[in-house]
Amino acid sequence: MTEELIHRPGLKNVVAADSAICFIDGEQGVLRYRGYDIQELAEHSTFEETAYLLHYGELPAREELERFSDELRTQRALPEGALAVLRELPPESPPMDVLRTVTSVLAHFDPEAPDDSEEANRRKSARLIARFPTILAAFHRLREGRDPLPPKEDLSHAANFLYMLSGDPPDELSARVFDVCLVLHADHGFNASTFSARVTASTLSDIYSAITSAVGTLKGPLHGGANIRVLEMLQEIGSVERVREHVEGMIARKERIWGLGHRVYKTKDPRAFALEKLIVELARVRGESPLYRIAREVEKVGTELLGGKGIYPNVDFYSAVVYDMLGIPHDLFTPIFAVSRVAGWTAHVVEQYRANVLMRPRAQYTGPDRREYVPLEQR
Repeated sequence: MTEELIHRPGLKNVVAADSAICFIDGEQGVLRYRGYDIQELAEHSTFEETAYLLHYGELPAREELERFSDELRTQRALPEGALAVLRELPPESPPMDVLRTVTSVLAHFDPEAPDDSEEANRRKSARLIARFPTILAAFHRLREGRDPLPPKEDLSHAANFLYMLSGDPPDELSARVFDVCLVLHADHGFNASTFSARVTASTLSDIYSAITSAVGTLKGPLHGGANIRVLEMLQEIGSVERVREHVEGMIARKERIWGLGHRVYKTKDPRAFALEKLIVELARVRGESPLYRIAREVEKVGTELLGGKGIYPNVDFYSAVVYDMLGIPHDLFTPIFAVSRVAGWTAHVVEQYRANVLMRPRAQYTGPDRREYVPLEQR
């Protein structure tokens, strides 16, 4: 009996595997990590605690969190060989390309790289989570002609990244805001990059290969690269007064309004609500961002004109404003997404290995029917 083939472009609504990591209800705007609502985690949790939750399925007790945080702190420094590669890369290299390359390079300096046991993959996961911020900060300083800064073990994961990037320990508010951003981006089900990682892992390739696949997938502007496009769009609009004309023009030209709409959510992305709260907190101390005023008007006009089609702000829409307010270089926005999402990627890869089935979808053939071969001299 021939197996029935169902054609779903883009694998839309296709369930590829069971997962206990992330729950999403796109109709109701619900996002939960291991059963915990994203709004509660953003308000009460930390990135370290969230990463532990994603990997181990429960919120850690104090001693468990301290051990896990210590493991991350002690693994932050890059191997000298990886630093040497970073120094050789052209300073004009796109940061996502750098992150992809050095992720692959790290495998060569990890003696546990060939060990595919779950215990070893947990340790490799911790190294990847710990080192992604170091890679990004080190490259940024190198391209500016400055030496990379060694990590500070007395700082949190979020605060240490901001320190390595700028050279100054961040104030408490900036560190907390960035930490919440990392919590919000840590996982999102079978998004394109996570699925890419799980496809690679399903071949029983190593975890470094799987995460390299994920980084390459996240680079695309339809996935992680959207937040920088949001910033460019807001800057192009330039003022609140120009929003309606600009948005109406984009709709008339059938152009994508970056940051509005999501493949899963048919309402406002729950992470966007949390990001708006962060913008308000920052504004109380630093003054309101002109970009935020423009963004709010874009949301208002865009929702008015497109809301009936289920198009509302997604996580990229306001994360661009938050990162800009924190003074983060714009081309680092997407790599910072990876700094957070590597926690989810590695948790998914470990889960994939535990009950592995090779990912092997079929294609709907649309080429010509059978044709007779014509010898070269007769063509």
